[in-house]
Amino acid sequence: MSFTIALSGISAVTSGLDVISNNIANAGTVGYKSSRANYSSIYAGSQAVGATMSSTTQSIWNGGSATATGGAMDVALSGRGFFTSKDASGELVFSRVGMFSVDKQGYVLDSVGRRAQGFAATDDGTLGAMGDLKVPNGQIAAAATSKLSYVGNMSADWTTPTVTPFDASDSLSFNGSNVTIVHDSLGTEHTLTQYFVQGSGSSVEVHYALDGTTLGTTQTLSFDSKGQLTAPTGTVALNLGTPTGADALSVAVDYAGTTRFAGDATTTYNNADGYASGTLVGTSIDASGAVLAKYSNGQSQMVGTLAIATLPNEQALTAISDTSWTANDGTGAPLFFAAGVGMAGTLTTGMVEQSNVDMTGELVSLMSSQRNYQANSKVLSAENEMMQSLMQAL
Repeated sequence: MSFTIALSGISAVTSGLDVISNNIANAGTVGYKSSRANYSSIYAGSQAVGATMSSTTQSIWNGGSATATGGAMDVALSGRGFFTSKDASGELVFSRVGMFSVDKQGYVLDSVGRRAQGFAATDDGTLGAMGDLKVPNGQIAAAATSKLSYVGNMSADWTTPTVTPFDASDSLSFNGSNVTIVHDSLGTEHTLTQYFVQGSGSSVEVHYALDGTTLGTTQTLSFDSKGQLTAPTGTVALNLGTPTGADALSVAVDYAGTTRFAGDATTTYNNADGYASGTLVGTSIDASGAVLAKYSNGQSQMVGTLAIATLPNEQALTAISDTSWTANDGTGAPLFFAAGVGMAGTLTTGMVEQSNVDMTGELVSLMSSQRNYQANSKVLSAENEMMQSLMQAL
């Protein structure tokens, strides 16, 4: 009987060594969760007849340290939750490996080529339907300028120009000017020049020119005794005409914040929307989990947000690899959130979560298993010697 018990002990320890060896081998594997061997006695009726490794437990709840990679599509998840992907069979797979890429079709893939799952982008900024995340591969269309914001200081030291009337070609007929790049519906760049002319009292007249051609439109900026803008109180609708081959171009100009103080005339903010067409040059993931497509015209477009899954009983997940799991009846139904929302953890960009293997603990377990193996081996040796003595005595 002792011979059988010792053999079962050796078998159990050997299985446990496999678990320890796998942990040590994956100490550098991104997103790996260490396992622990669980042992139990084998009974024949009420009598113990040996031991076995009855199960393994993965430390899914224990996060690993984050390591910087600098990758634009790498993110480390801190706290609860899992990245969600869908395999070729359509089954949802959960992982802590935040290393993503984009294939030639534009689909966002996880580290082993499964399609990452996320929420589609919507016009109002809310989370859309959940599904495959896909980055458009084509060009982003041009957008015509519709808004221009200008903030500056119209110097209170200006005097009325000596040359009248205003003439864009004569710098003596205006006190200052500013150039802004605007785009038409084809994405063609145009220069919009504003000429500032000191008017009567505390007013300044603004004249406009598009690509060097003076427009007939003027706008009066009025200021109070404290140098604050009093008119216009809203945006100024500026008709820039119809560029060749493009739609009519109209821009709403906002002068809010412009002042009239003594000293130098300055420009503190000069920005217009609109842009030329552009081609896709790269993708990235930000700290909210948003997948951003970057284009050659400097624009970025959010195409979706990574879905972070949480489960009522994460410990019951079924392992399909060292770093991937699937749900089952024991886990409960997964809930999906954006990072940092609800029970989902937060993301850190340009980093990945390392293995949570404790090498010191594993080496201690290895030595303990070695002692157990040796003890069972000695039982076998003692049993063998006893049997030999018995046979010699007969």
